[in-house]
Amino acid sequence: MAGTCAHVEFLRAQPAWALALAAVGLLVAARAALRLALWVYAAFLRPGKPLRRRYGPWAVVTGATDGIGRAIAFRLAASGLGLVLVGRNPDKLAAVSEEIRAKYPKTEVRTFVLDFASEGLAAGVEALKDSIRGLDVGVLVNNAGVSYPYARYFHEVDEELMRSLIRVNVEGVTRVTHAVLPGMVDRKRGAIVNIGSGAASVVPSDPLYSVYAATKAYVDQFSRCLYVEYKGKGIDVQCQVPLYVATKMASIRRSSFLVPSADTYARAAIRHIGYEPRCTPYWPHSVLWFLISLLPESLVDSTRLSMCIKIRKKGQAKDAKKKAQ
Repeated sequence: MAGTCAHVEFLRAQPAWALALAAVGLLVAARAALRLALWVYAAFLRPGKPLRRRYGPWAVVTGATDGIGRAIAFRLAASGLGLVLVGRNPDKLAAVSEEIRAKYPKTEVRTFVLDFASEGLAAGVEALKDSIRGLDVGVLVNNAGVSYPYARYFHEVDEELMRSLIRVNVEGVTRVTHAVLPGMVDRKRGAIVNIGSGAASVVPSDPLYSVYAATKAYVDQFSRCLYVEYKGKGIDVQCQVPLYVATKMASIRRSSFLVPSADTYARAAIRHIGYEPRCTPYWPHSVLWFLISLLPESLVDSTRLSMCIKIRKKGQAKDAKKKAQ
């Protein structure tokens, strides 16, 4: 009792501004502790949703022949979903579908050839819409995407590359979502996963990849708006934001702790489907995102610019070597 009274008297003796400051500090600390607890839960403890039971028996995956899309397709098959694999190379589609059937014999796999960079994209997506008519598609993964062959200044981006970036990363995601979404609205359930990029969401800028970063910023905002529009209709829309993953598109062959393999990333990605509207499923990436957010934007900008200039020089050297052969 004496100790309690002493504490009370101590508090009474403090000026009002000191008590107010202490209260604010306590609230900030409590908020930080809560955010840390929620992050730990989401990263390590929270179970993945039962995708087939929650959303439906079929999944459509674009860009399914390589990298993240291919790895996610295998994980969806492991979750018991039938698959519609979409890609531009029929031979690769056939090979991936055979591998999935061999590993998961009960999985039904269909393929659809679609070149997202072609001028016939609109007609191709309309044909895809017809091909999935009658299927209970519960999950859509918009993974198809392209980036620069290597870093370059905006004035060095040729017409073909610019058109391809916008058509694949923006128009493709938009059209496929527009084709699949009505069925989900009718059934009042579904999950849409759009693969974004740290180039648009984590770093304040991505110099020498400006068009790529801008297209991924579109994906981020498009996803957030759809999340708000359709949450009340039983449809979960999510933008997943990976940093570097060891894939062909990233031109990284070896995986590491900070650069996971496509399969390692896909394991985390599947567990996060249906939760936050924007997430970084692979937990070391989310730690990097937090650390980057603490740095001055000017420092991040200058560091990233220096990195990309080096990537540009290496790419130019490779191009020069090929031309000389």
